Amino acid sequence: MEILPQQFRVPEIYGDYWLNSDPVPLAAHRGYVILIDFWDYTCTRCLREIPYLKEWYKRYSDTGLIFVSVHTPQFPFARDPVNVRKAVDKLNIPYPVVMDNDYLVWNAFRCANWPTKYLVDKNGFIRYVHAGPGQYQNFEHAIQSLLMDSGYHYDLPFIMDPLSDADRPGVICNKETAEILTGWQKGTIGNVEGHSPESTLHYEDPKIYVEGRLYLQGDWLNDRDYIKLDTEDLKGGSLTLIYQGKEVNAVIRPAGEKGFQVFVQHDGKPLSRGDKGADIRYNEEGRSYFVVDDARLYNIVLNREFGEHKLILSTRSNGFAIYSLSFTTSVLHELVTTD
Repeated sequence: MEILPQQFRVPEIYGDYWLNSDPVPLAAHRGYVILIDFWDYTCTRCLREIPYLKEWYKRYSDTGLIFVSVHTPQFPFARDPVNVRKAVDKLNIPYPVVMDNDYLVWNAFRCANWPTKYLVDKNGFIRYVHAGPGQYQNFEHAIQSLLMDSGYHYDLPFIMDPLSDADRPGVICNKETAEILTGWQKGTIGNVEGHSPESTLHYEDPKIYVEGRLYLQGDWLNDRDYIKLDTEDLKGGSLTLIYQGKEVNAVIRPAGEKGFQVFVQHDGKPLSRGDKGADIRYNEEGRSYFVVDDARLYNIVLNREFGEHKLILSTRSNGFAIYSLSFTTSVLHELVTTD
């Protein structure tokens, strides 16, 4: 967490659309402490910190802490207020959310990562910045420090306990596979065919894989932000990857068709029920799959233990448009010492 001197004045926030609140003018809240959080509803790291933000809102919104959550979209479909409203309702977010579709607020704050949190003091200066997940206890200490500095003299609650082992101070975590983007602008494909911007290519699975890359089978359209199955013979297609992690999430949008199935193989078999993500279902034959019903983040795998695995997603639907895959880590218990 970066601690800043009292010299960086907070810029005003002008957003496209506000949820849960009328616009919150920051200049009108001098004397208050302000927490500003940049996030995206398809970002795994952002979703991980929302329980902390909700608890802080519950604890401190009556003590002089003003919340503004800035939704800056990573992908084009997240510019739609309907999609963001669905996410806000599903996550039960109670605090004000402003949509920053044109990155005006993001650029004004010189933000570079999802999520990033800023704390503004009573005089309107940015005093604390934290990019990425973690350090939640340190950030709550900073909230309390600025509240007391603003004139709050009543008892404050104990700092909340970490909600997961990976959030505990000082722990060492396994190194998970980095996020995989798919579009031709920033994505990576392991097939020798590579990317072909704004056109459809036929891919042949090479059967030899490197961790952190996608390997396709079938006809796929290459968009700047995603790849989409685009086959005329209804043979379908698949993507394969090797990853290290505890959890696998995928950002997927139904392009035209909705409600189609995507089948999942994990290490050559259907996902075991002990390793299935929240969106996984099983058919009568015991095959694991999930249904693509909306543009959102799908939780596919939740392994009991961190490890290296082979994942295959396959479908026959040309509505399958995938934007990214992300992975989560876990504590490296072998290096945890107990006294």
